[in-house]
Amino acid sequence: MAGTLVANTINTDTGLFSTNNAYTGITKAWVSFVGSSGAINNSFNVSSVTQNGTGDFTVNFATAMPNANYAYAGMVMPYAVVNGVGFLCGRNSGAGGSSSDKTTTSIRFGVYIGGSPSSSGDVGFQVISS
Repeated sequence: MAGTLVANTINTDTGLFSTNNAYTGITKAWVSFVGSSGAINNSFNVSSVTQNGTGDFTVNFATAMPNANYAYAGMVMPYAVVNGVGFLCGRNSGAGGSSSDKTTTSIRFGVYIGGSPSSSGDVGFQVISS
């Protein structure tokens, strides 16, 4: 049977489509938050942001990723002009991190401004997964 489905609006509140887990290769979670407090400005599929220390954050997902092999990216917008750039990076064992910092339910990462850990700025972060 062939046909065409036409709809002005399709809504879903729960289940597979509410967090885009039915689609592969798209953003499965994103968040904009205040570095000084971890307070969320806006988000999708993020339940909370934990500030573990200066420039050390954990993003917790509302719905788990299908596996821990996802890609992620982020940025930081410093509140003041600084020498150097702001950037976000994954933690590694040489910097006190471990492979468990990236799981299906959360990811822990560092924020640096001018080469030093910093919690001063607005942080944007996203996860892309299958």
